[in-house]
Formats: sequence, structure tokens, C-alpha cells
Amino acid sequence: MAALLFRIEAQSAGQVRVARTVDDIEHSIRTNTLSAILHFEGADAINPEFHTLEVLYQAGLRSLGIVWSRPNAFGWGVPFRFLHTPNIGSGLTEAGRELVRICNRLGIMIDLSHLNKAGFWDVAHLSSAPLVATHSNAYAFCPSPRNLTDRQLDAIRESDGMVGINFYVGFLRRDGRRDAATLLDVVAEHVIYLVKRSGIDRVSFSSDFDGALVPNELGDVARLLRLLETLRRYGFDETLLRKLAHENWMCVLRNVARVIHRDVIRGTYTSNDGCTA
Repeated sequence: MAALLFRIEAQSAGQVRVARTVDDIEHSIRTNTLSAILHFEGADAINPEFHTLEVLYQAGLRSLGIVWSRPNAFGWGVPFRFLHTPNIGSGLTEAGRELVRICNRLGIMIDLSHLNKAGFWDVAHLSSAPLVATHSNAYAFCPSPRNLTDRQLDAIRESDGMVGINFYVGFLRRDGRRDAATLLDVVAEHVIYLVKRSGIDRVSFSSDFDGALVPNELGDVARLLRLLETLRRYGFDETLLRKLAHENWMCVLRNVARVIHRDVIRGTYTSNDGCTA
């Protein structure tokens, strides 16, 4: 899959670029080209000695989910079960703890989506980077173990991290039903809750377009404008929508990259690009 991404980049005549820095993404925005960030959902391909991780980082890996919804050498993933708790399995293994430390050193963003409750808190205690769940929703609205409890949301907020809204209907609906007729108002319900709980700077859009059942009104990335229009009806102005659509992602990616430069000095400040770090 990684090779396919690089082949697409090579054959795109400059229209697709694998981004290794936030500056690369900003260049793509200015030039109206597509940026792709190499991300692995589950660290299963990485050996516990981490030689593979070093090679993948050089190839462009900048975002890594420790697990998918199953256990591996680094930790435990949660199952896809509605009305279930994320409190399943033990925390990170010793290899998982070392994985967090190395990702911090390299500036690879750690994705908490799919990780169980104990593993989440292990990362929260170990990592010096903002906590990021790239595609998870609010457990208070939809009690799937893939969603985030209020305590987890508070920890993400306190770390200057981020939650990316997942569009899979089974993680959106209060009844957990797989129903593509789910309205975009249900997505808006999660957005509003997360913004109230975590703040407007800590929420953005994600997706799970790669095979998950999403609302018919949304369908694919080309219809994201419909979600923006729905949120306008709920009082979100253009400044807030820009944050949700891309600006918050840019800030959290930049702040994660800064971790490599502040292993010792910790604190809160506002950078000259407007991102809290």
C-alpha cells in the first residue's frame, strides 16, 4: 500500500505529493495540489527492535496507530461491539511503551483511535506530544468502545490534542445501527458535543471513507460541503468551519512535530503561526 502511494505520487505530474512536513501541506494548499500523509493503522508491520520504524520514517511515515481493533506486539485494540466498554485487555506492552518514546523522538504522531482504555492512559502518561484520536466520536452519545469517554476527551483537551470526527454510522448513532439513511444532523450532534467538551480548537473532521458505511448524504469526500452547510444551520460561522475543516489539523501536526525540539523544556506558549503548543 505504501508503494502504491509513492507510485501515485510519481505518476501524478506534481498533482499529488507525499507530505513529510506541515510546510509541504501548506505548499499544496497554495498550489491547489493534493497532499497525502503516510499513516499506518496498526503497528503490526513494525518489528519490536524498531529497525522497520526507522526505515519507514525515512520513507515518509508521520502518523501511526499503535493498534487496529485487535492485540499486537505493542498493545490491545478494542472490538467493534455496540454497548461495550473500551476497558478490555491490559495496557501497552514494554515494546509499546518504547514505541511511544521513539515516535516522540522522531516526531511521528501517535493515533489513539482503536486503542483500549488502559493503552490510552499509558500513552497519556508516557507521551510528551499532544494526544490525538484521528477518527473517533463521543462515547456519551454512542457507547461503542471505539468512541471516547468524557475523561479521555478531557485528557486530549488538556494535552492540546485533537479528535477527528468519524463518519461511520455505527459510531455516530445512539442506537449503533448500520443505517446509511442516518442524517448529517447526527454528525453535527457529535461535533457540537465535542466542541462544547473540548473546545473549538480540539475538534476536526476525519472520515473512515475507506470502506466504512457513512451517511448517504455524505457518501464521499466530494460531499463534505453538505456537512459544512449542516453545521452552518447550527450556528457555525466561516471562521469556526475553517478550524474544523483543516486549520486545527495543521496546528496539531505542527505541534506534534515540535516535540522533537522540546524533550526537556515543557510549557504552554503561542507560536507565531497561532497554534497553541
